[in-house]
Amino acid sequence: MASITIRNLDEDVKTRLRVRAAENGRSMEEEARVILRQAVGREKVPAKGLGTAIHELFKPFGGVELELPPRESMREPPRFD
Repeated sequence: MASITIRNLDEDVKTRLRVRAAENGRSMEEEARVILRQAVGREKVPAKGLGTAIHELFKPFGGVELELPPRESMREPPRFD
């Protein structure tokens, strides 16, 4: 097990940690471990993808109908003989 030292911790933070630990029936040290475990245990998974977010952002403005040019037949590939 590793150990860390936290320097320059505000008195207010220390007091709130002590109170929170007492409310949960834990030592301050165990409470800090629980808080750190929860904080780093969460994976940041976006709720939706970028495309979905952009679509939802512009959806109220309506869509745009684009005229697609007709497809042309493929040209002959180059020959290297």
